[in-house]
Amino acid sequence: MKKTTPILPLFESFIKESESGQRRKKNGEKIKASTISTYKYVHNNLRLFCATNNFNLRICDARKLNAREFKSEKNYWKKFYVQFTNFLYKKGCHDNYVGHNIKHLRTFFNYLTNDKDFSTGDFQKLFYVRKEQIPILVLNPEQLKFLIHDKNFHQRLNHNQKRIKEIFVFGCTTGLRFSDLFKLTNKEFEILDGIHYVKIKSQKTKSYSYIRLPDYAVDIYKQHRKRSMKRPVFETISLLNFNKNLKKIGELAGWTNTVFKARELLGKEIIQYKNGTKQENRFCDLMSSHMMRRTAITTMLILGMPEHLVRNVSGHTDGSASFYRYVHYAQSYIDQEIMKVHDILQQN
Repeated sequence: MKKTTPILPLFESFIKESESGQRRKKNGEKIKASTISTYKYVHNNLRLFCATNNFNLRICDARKLNAREFKSEKNYWKKFYVQFTNFLYKKGCHDNYVGHNIKHLRTFFNYLTNDKDFSTGDFQKLFYVRKEQIPILVLNPEQLKFLIHDKNFHQRLNHNQKRIKEIFVFGCTTGLRFSDLFKLTNKEFEILDGIHYVKIKSQKTKSYSYIRLPDYAVDIYKQHRKRSMKRPVFETISLLNFNKNLKKIGELAGWTNTVFKARELLGKEIIQYKNGTKQENRFCDLMSSHMMRRTAITTMLILGMPEHLVRNVSGHTDGSASFYRYVHYAQSYIDQEIMKVHDILQQN
């Protein structure tokens, strides 16, 4: 009779070894806290799945299985994949989330093989990782210039909205993530030959890049900076509050045009409405902190900055699939602008 080992305790060890640094990336670096957090979400989903579906989640060492047992084990993991993904879809999860769960499960199987010398039979290769391409929503250059320069609009905002607008503009200029933006201290700002720079370390490449700041970004920095070199330049604000005010700023700016939003379930497009209602989304309703980095990257590309330099600023590696989503978007925007010119030229 084949010997089985429960999966959940093994997955807990996988998480603990990732947290302690015993398990590391191939290059020797520690696993990021954000990645470990997603491991914990997967573990919780597995636990709930087992309890809800009364599923006995276990694994066998494939080296100790005969041909009949190996085939039975293969069918077991096929059954698990179908039931587990269906469980996530019934919870309302979309393809990207389900795909991330499966991706981390495959990583866990590789850990058993490589770190624990446990032959999994490579059954994880049966797990299909679903992906969906979510459209990039960014400010176009005209919208960004409006936020930067329109003083009358700035005066219409309350104190909190002014602060958030300024931080948002700074993020749209530097391409920093929300979390990194609020970690900036005076140490990351340098003046070389009278020119202000912000020094940024890429999370992926681990290299530093110096981003020259335009006058309006320097003004924002000077307005928010602290005397202490250790205190963050920008006062902490919750992500919820930031996004809530950002949507209001977009509404006050008049960016209320309807925007089609859809997600995918099992590859099928599902229209997303505003706050669970049947109301269509407006542009301002979809504004969030994610827009800062996306706007910075696409603005650089749209205005002609070479791709390799944009990658240097954004921290993307060569051949990054996610980076070329921005390239594709920027090219679509350029094509639209060129067509406007063509339409004028074709008029009699």
